Amino acid sequence: MAVQWWQIILLTIYAGYQILDELQIFTGLAQPVFAGLISGLIMGDVTTGLIIGGSMQLTVLGVGTFGGASRIDANSGTVIATAFSVGIGMDPEQAIAAIAVPVAGLMIQMDILGRFANTYFANRIDTKIEEMDYKGIERNFIMGSLSWALSRALPVFLALTFGGGFVNSIVDVLNNQLQWLGDGLSVAGAVMPAVGFAVLLRYLPVKKHMPYLILGFVITALLTTIFGNIQLLGDTVATVVDDFSNGFVGMPMLAVALIGFGLAFREYKRTIETPSVPSGNNGTTSNEGEIEDDEL
Repeated sequence: MAVQWWQIILLTIYAGYQILDELQIFTGLAQPVFAGLISGLIMGDVTTGLIIGGSMQLTVLGVGTFGGASRIDANSGTVIATAFSVGIGMDPEQAIAAIAVPVAGLMIQMDILGRFANTYFANRIDTKIEEMDYKGIERNFIMGSLSWALSRALPVFLALTFGGGFVNSIVDVLNNQLQWLGDGLSVAGAVMPAVGFAVLLRYLPVKKHMPYLILGFVITALLTTIFGNIQLLGDTVATVVDDFSNGFVGMPMLAVALIGFGLAFREYKRTIETPSVPSGNNGTTSNEGEIEDDEL
């Protein structure tokens, strides 16, 4: 199934919108998991979209920007990877490693170009403010937003319009002549979320909250094993007893999230109830002497 023209238009519009949402609208739709959901809905395969979007979300989970720094555009990578994965029947894990991650890395250059263009319009806005030209301020603000939107929408449009044949030939080679490389890319795509977790754990205060990390891992592992065995037992009984209609399901991720929320809320309450000692750098210092404020 090829990517249809109306799908290209909708994906292009979303690609332009998501960067504006991240910068000034703030509806929460500028995240890779939502990019996968929306792209999956447009392409008609939500499962594939969520697999790619969720994996890219975990990949960039610990990646942040400071000041004017640029980072990989996981949203655009998710949109393009989902479209090609569904459109040409590419394995989602393979699409993550072969399309989503490389495209996200290449889009750094478009992010820099968008910043340069927006700086020009921002300087014009400063001039219009001095001249008290409110119409000029509004006009340059819109032009700056348009430059940001085009920095994402234009590459996505070109990739989806002219890149289908090229990507299709790559998939054919990976699935035939270079099957070993295609399998390797699939494995690499499955490992990418673990890399995101590793980056996140590198910046989180793991040593300070090690008991919660261990407790969360043990609880999740135990409940997953218990619910998994119960589900397996129910499916086995259903194959033996004809009138057995009770179905057993696995543990939902919502239960894991609620357990984590409960532990985090308990730690939050303990933190705000514990008096802190002001430090010399306008931050707060814990009883162990660790600076807890992020402004050093």
